Amino acid sequence: MRLLRLRGRIPGCLSASSQGRTLPASLAACPRIFAPRRSFTVARTSCAAHSPVLTADRYPHLKRDTRYKALTDEDIAFFKSVIKSDAGVITADRPDELEPFNEDWMRRFRGQSKVVLRPKTAAEVAALLKYCNEHRLAVVPQGGNTGLVGGSVPVHDEIVLSLQNMNEIRSFDEVSGILTCDAGCVLEVLDNWLAERGYMMPLDLGAKGSCQIGGNVATNAGGLRLLRYGSLHGTVLSMEVVLPDGRIVELGQPLRKDNTGYDLKQLFIGSEGTLGIITAVSILTPRRPKAVNVAMLGVSTFEGVQEVFKHAKGELNEILSAFEFFDHTCLNLVKHHIPNVREPFTTQTPFYVLIETNGSNKDHDDEKLAVFLENLMTEGVVEDGALAQDSTQAAGMWSIRETITESLAKEGGNYKYDLSVPVPHLYSVVEEMQERLASVGLFDKNGSATGRVKHVVGFGHMGDGNLHLNLTSTGWAKDIDEAIEPFLYEIIQKHGGSISAEHGLGLMKAPYLQYSKSEAFIELMRSMKSVFDPNGILNPYKYFPPLSK
Repeated sequence: MRLLRLRGRIPGCLSASSQGRTLPASLAACPRIFAPRRSFTVARTSCAAHSPVLTADRYPHLKRDTRYKALTDEDIAFFKSVIKSDAGVITADRPDELEPFNEDWMRRFRGQSKVVLRPKTAAEVAALLKYCNEHRLAVVPQGGNTGLVGGSVPVHDEIVLSLQNMNEIRSFDEVSGILTCDAGCVLEVLDNWLAERGYMMPLDLGAKGSCQIGGNVATNAGGLRLLRYGSLHGTVLSMEVVLPDGRIVELGQPLRKDNTGYDLKQLFIGSEGTLGIITAVSILTPRRPKAVNVAMLGVSTFEGVQEVFKHAKGELNEILSAFEFFDHTCLNLVKHHIPNVREPFTTQTPFYVLIETNGSNKDHDDEKLAVFLENLMTEGVVEDGALAQDSTQAAGMWSIRETITESLAKEGGNYKYDLSVPVPHLYSVVEEMQERLASVGLFDKNGSATGRVKHVVGFGHMGDGNLHLNLTSTGWAKDIDEAIEPFLYEIIQKHGGSISAEHGLGLMKAPYLQYSKSEAFIELMRSMKSVFDPNGILNPYKYFPPLSK
């Protein structure tokens, strides 16, 4: 096996396809430089040996709403009458089982729920919600609990309703590619199941080994395939939801076209469990490509990264499926924390680009990619690069990009921000944050990692303007919080961006919604909430900014 290297703008050629298109001779064979692609489940980070601070203590202004009733033994008895399995109702007398449902995987948010409900059917969900609504018991829907904004864990003692036991595939049409499944199906399990039938899920996330499709839809997750296959607003065809009053409602049919009535499913995509609980999803899945190419490129400036993107859109167009970027600090952290990863190229570069193409004709795709790489070299846009020669090497390249989050988590306290920014300003947000933290003595811009904020890095989905700004620190602290927020959101507003691209609002970003949405827009949101959930039992304290007194 060879990993073809792209270096220099050296004249000469190496055959790259049966049609005679050639690549620069500097695409020479070199040893493997990547670890195999890692398929990992989300585990809680260990930034402290003890449990994280209670969310209610960390956010003391979030007082428990007195409208909600406290849990009683009678309530527990009813829940057990609905869910017959002993494992279906987890109570406080089993603290080791209860704890993971109260904490997010980053160990930043920690609730105080005394019961977790794990129904297996929509009918059970309906009975449970109806009871909770009538008795004013607050409920937090929870999928794989892989979120980053505190949306899937309780703030106080809300009941956790987990969908993890609802994990059946209901139907699949091998002609149209329409899949209907329970909300608790794990994304990677679905993708592997579809692979056996020549299809794939239209989204791919780093947490695919843990996240569930219902949670993906409820947060409008984006991920690595959005550039090619679009957002869930386009691929989700219909869904089954349970409303707070216990009604089970089908929102549409699993059809490509249905122009009858309001398209209510769109309200639930990205609603984060505040309107109802998604119990099943019908989604359009694309054919798994027969030809996949992956390349990694080293670029000296972010302006150069943008030039590569312009070339990719113009020359790869219909086969371009992913365009990711990350800075060199991200790569250093991956090399430090992930076994068997080393520097991809002889010369370090400030930025790296990962490109994937998907198609049905390998010769055609190789031809287009050869022209693309040749043009980049001729124009001096890239400093170095590598083209994967088999699926193992391609998976290794993706592993570097996908283990950035895992590597950052091993550095200690993490501040993670998912932002949507016009492409020309993507990395300037990182630089402005570095300047800000250096100005208040929290960060050393020289890269010594001696400040309380050790790293400020940027990576993400260049193809859809999605920046993941991450900061690692010695631990979460109020002065670090205050140095970041709302300064960061003011930057985003200045650049005409959004404070959330794909992770949602949850608890963390709800107070800052006005940086992306007008007051009139937020009032319309509140109106919709009152229609579907008039008693406000679903996922309280989140999603909406606090009302002015």
